[in-house]
Amino acid sequence: MKALIALQDIDLIQQYIAGDQKSFEFLLKKYQNKVFSSIFLIIKDEDTSNDIFQDTFIKVIDKLHQGKYNEEGKFLPWVLRIAHNLCMDYYRKNQRQGIVSNNNPEFDIMDALEDHEALVDFGVQEEESINILKYVDLLPDEQREVIILRHYYDYSFKEIAEMTGTNINTALGRMRYALINLRKLIKI
Repeated sequence: MKALIALQDIDLIQQYIAGDQKSFEFLLKKYQNKVFSSIFLIIKDEDTSNDIFQDTFIKVIDKLHQGKYNEEGKFLPWVLRIAHNLCMDYYRKNQRQGIVSNNNPEFDIMDALEDHEALVDFGVQEEESINILKYVDLLPDEQREVIILRHYYDYSFKEIAEMTGTNINTALGRMRYALINLRKLIKI
């Protein structure tokens, strides 16, 4: 196991494809907490999150064996993207509805950048973050995801865009609309 620690993700993947099951077990253990936490923060149900977590790694295994993983030093974002897609599939099946969609052609990226720190405007403290989460749960899926990834996991907008398969302007726009919706929800 000590030898595995020194290896890069790509080396572990190559060893796994060559038949070394321990390499994949090591990758799974290395990232399982981050992947499960990302799923759980979106889904909010432990059993469903466990199911999606398992589906994520089944899909990862399938894609690896099919040769559909292109190493760019981004194994974790690739896995998180698969998990994200499975979460969105789950919500599509259950037809959850949102509050405000990004249908404004006049969207200005500078507004989104200014709103980026808007949670501070709510006076959010560490102990109050749980109270805010009940409002975050009411947001449309895409907006909730950006809030969670940015403010609870501290991912950059560039990383969020990569994980969600969008561009940075879309990620910023989703944040803007999420903050607008949170303001409305908190004032109710």
